Parts: sequence; structure tokens; C-alpha cells
Amino acid sequence: MSSIPVVTSGSGTAELVQGLERLQGPVTVIRRCSELAELIAACQSGMARAAIVDDDAVELTASLAERLSAAGVALIVLADDVETRERLDALGIRHASRTLDSESFADLVALAVSDLESRAGLPASTSSLADPGQPFRQWTLAESPCAGGGEGPRDRRGSVVAVWGPAGAPGRTTLALNLAAEAAAAGSTVILIDADTYAPSIAAALGLTEESAGIAQACRLADQGLLDEGSLAGSAISLDLLGQRMSVLTGITRSDRWIEIRGTALQRVLEQSRSIADITVVDCGFSVESDEELSFDTMAPRRNAATLIALESADTVYAVGAADPVGVPRLVRALTELLAAVPAVSPLIVLNKVRRSAAGRAPERQLSEAWERFGSGTIDAFLPADWEAADAALLAGTVLLEAAPSSPLRTAIAALANVPAGTRRRGRRHRRAGAK
Repeated sequence: MSSIPVVTSGSGTAELVQGLERLQGPVTVIRRCSELAELIAACQSGMARAAIVDDDAVELTASLAERLSAAGVALIVLADDVETRERLDALGIRHASRTLDSESFADLVALAVSDLESRAGLPASTSSLADPGQPFRQWTLAESPCAGGGEGPRDRRGSVVAVWGPAGAPGRTTLALNLAAEAAAAGSTVILIDADTYAPSIAAALGLTEESAGIAQACRLADQGLLDEGSLAGSAISLDLLGQRMSVLTGITRSDRWIEIRGTALQRVLEQSRSIADITVVDCGFSVESDEELSFDTMAPRRNAATLIALESADTVYAVGAADPVGVPRLVRALTELLAAVPAVSPLIVLNKVRRSAAGRAPERQLSEAWERFGSGTIDAFLPADWEAADAALLAGTVLLEAAPSSPLRTAIAALANVPAGTRRRGRRHRRAGAK
């Protein structure tokens, strides 16, 4: 067996290290690090194939495991506390008791290294890519995966819908918010997530003034292996819509907080959301650039990771663009970048703000003809430029369903979501999820 160089960190590793040295086997401790930052640097330098960490290191997170795995280093944590071991199991981190004998521990290290190497050639993510065969409009109250089946929350496997579009305010947030609201009002269990790391605006559109970032809190819990149904619900704000509820994970409150939304953590949030909601709608950022290529430290957090993870995890992706001479070419170019970043995605195309003044007479026909010449595929939906209704919703801090239920824009979005548009208007109030 070839040599397995190991680095360690934490006071609880000393006795095991001595035992490994006495064995004089293939597992060899080459450095004892005083802190995790030193251990990470050693791993990323390529000198180690395994890392042994004591659980007294508070930075043990899913992001740490991802960083070491990407560097080709297997992570083993020493833990005897039941609660800690359960948390590590939730994170998928291998652990062992401090009382394990040296020979068995050496075998465990060798197995961890072998497992990591065997996975090296596999895709990094097992999340499903966008599938146009299961569009958002299929998940109505009657057809939702949880309706009428008698399955409990833990048996649910809800769908994830990502709403994406290029820079320039094409209407991503408006579409995501109102698609989610239509589905919730029709009776589906819905979670709306603001994962835009550049210009989050769900909270502002809903008139929410609380200085909280539900998505950051949920990602922090997911990174620590502490996210469950209760904590996810506690991170969200619950809205009453026509007697139904919709949960909202608000976005970051300042642009410099993007580092709190790590891709690994967001993926765990989406998986947890699938287990408790029929539909999870994600308002994505515009950029799909693989920004880690711009950094000297390739393991640095990525600002665009949240968008890329949401697109890769989604069952359905809506690509929304503005229906004008600037917005349409911008969407065409952005779709090329999207397909390069997420090759398996097959987005549904939505043109927003459709109007004669920007597209000419019979704007839908004109836009369709232009799209046939310059774009790919077909346009799946046209949303009218209904400024009055959109402004009314913004001023009221609510959704079109309540602010302008009979408006052309609301009717078009309801049709896109395949829910009845004739629901009458009722009152609304903001409340924290779980509040009595």
C-alpha cells in the first residue's frame, strides 16, 4: 500500500497521532497544525491525502469538507458526543471515536482516502438539472406531488423552480414572486427564496422592513449541519395570501454579505425545502460566470455559486427577458452563457414588458419572428407591460393577486402557473413562520 500523508489539528488528536507513529505503517502524520487555517493551507498545497480534526474545532462545516474534498484530501473527525456525531452524519463527514485503536483507525483513514479517490471521476453534484418536461405549471394543487397521497412531510419530494434572466431588471423578481403567490393561493405549499447575491429585492417588493436575511440564516444552519424542517421554517417569513400561506426566505441585506450564501449550503437548503414544500421558487442573480477562475485562491467562496447551484438543482428554469430592442438581444446572448455554464439546462423563455411602443404592431408576432431569426427554440410566454398594476403592487408591498387581481399582467402570470385567475381579493398580513 502506498504512503498516506496525514495532517492533523486539535488537541484531541495527540494520542491517536502517537499510536499511528508507533505502527510505522502507510498512514504517516507529516504535520500537526495549531489551527484549522493552517490545516487548510497544508491540504491545498497538495502535501496531504487525509486530514484528522478534533471536534473541538468550531469551524467544522460542510464548506470545510467541500474545500478539503476539492483539494483531494479525505476528512476524518474525532467525535464521541452523540449530538456532534449526528451533526457530522447530517453533513456527510466521516467520524471516529477517540478511543478507537490505532490499527483500526489507520484502516479507517485508508478507507476514507480510497473512497475519495474512487469518487474523483464522478460528477460533483447529484442534483437534478432543469427538466422542461416538468414545468412549473404542472404543479398545481390537484397535481402537486404531495396532494391526496397521504404522505408525510418527510416523504415529500417537491419541485424546484428557478427564475433567471440577464442583467438590466428584466423582471426576474416580479415573475418569481407572483408565480409563487399564484401557486400558494391555489393551495400548494410554497417556499420563495431570494438567492440573488447582487441585488436581492423580494423583501423590498413585499414591503418587509425587518433587517434580517432568512437565506443567510438558513445557509448558516445548513453549513453547520443543523438545518431541519423546524429551523428552515423559523428562518422564513410567512405571508397570508387569500387564506393560504407562503413562506419567504428573504435575501441578504447588504451586497457584501454574499459570502454567507455558499453553494454547498444553498444546495442543502433546497433539498430541505423539497422535503416540506410542493414548490420552491428561487429568484436567481443574473451572472452565471464561474467566478472562481478570477481568483488566485480557487477555493475562495464564489459569488455566483448561489445562482449556478439553483439552476443546476432546478426541475424547471424560467429565463425572463425584457421585450424591447435592448432586452431581447441581451437575453439571446445571456442564454448562450447559461448553456455554457449549465449545459443540461433547457429553460422556458418568457418575454416580459411586451408593448406596441417597443415592438411595433402585433408585438407578440413581431417578437416571435425576431426570436426565430436570432434566438433558439420558441418563446413560451409573453407578459404584458402592465405598469399600473406593477406599480400598485409595489406601492402596497404585496403581489398582483391582491393589488391588481384583474390586471392583464396578473392574468398572464396566473396562466403561466396554470391556476385560476378569478380568485377574489382578500386581506393580508405579514407574520413570522410558526407564529400563532
